[in-house]
Amino acid sequence: MRQKLLSVLLLWASVAAWGQERAEVLLETTEGNIRLALYNETPLHRDNFLKLVGMHVYDSLLFHRVVQDFMIQAGDPNSKYAQPGQRLGTGELDYTIEPEFRLPDIRHRRGSLAAAREPDAINPGQRSGACQFYIVWDKASHLDGHYTVFGEVTEGLDVVDSIQRHPTDQYERPLTDVRILRATVTRPLKKEVPSRKAAKK
Repeated sequence: MRQKLLSVLLLWASVAAWGQERAEVLLETTEGNIRLALYNETPLHRDNFLKLVGMHVYDSLLFHRVVQDFMIQAGDPNSKYAQPGQRLGTGELDYTIEPEFRLPDIRHRRGSLAAAREPDAINPGQRSGACQFYIVWDKASHLDGHYTVFGEVTEGLDVVDSIQRHPTDQYERPLTDVRILRATVTRPLKKEVPSRKAAKK
């Protein structure tokens, strides 16, 4: 009986950690809506993404890089007013984020949300860029332990599929612009209210 109760408690704790308590963001794009859940296990990246969404940083930005059967990437500030054919991908904010690798539990899977970054040659600490992100479509396990995964798609994988199928130019930019019209926080983080006992201390 005690063993069964312990199993139930462990299952409940697992559901609580991975389920309804996660913050959520909605990306409204020209291809449809993508809903993202952010992992509590990667708080630096989660909080940074929520901050940028709240500041409307992602509104009107393009998915500037698409690699079919691999991933779609967005978040370059220079893409907001980019001209047709303009090469994108170098725009960033003026800070980086410490990596938060959480293997083996959190890996690159279909629908994973991860932070883009500069290559190892100039970024040996594998620190994430502040604002560029990508969503995995397939075949990305080689990135595990090198790029921080901090969330996942909960709705809109069909939209991700549609975007990753777009024909691209030589720089992997879609020939037809795919734009994030608006990003909004649809489920903010719940702030823990300290108990009276804790407050007295």
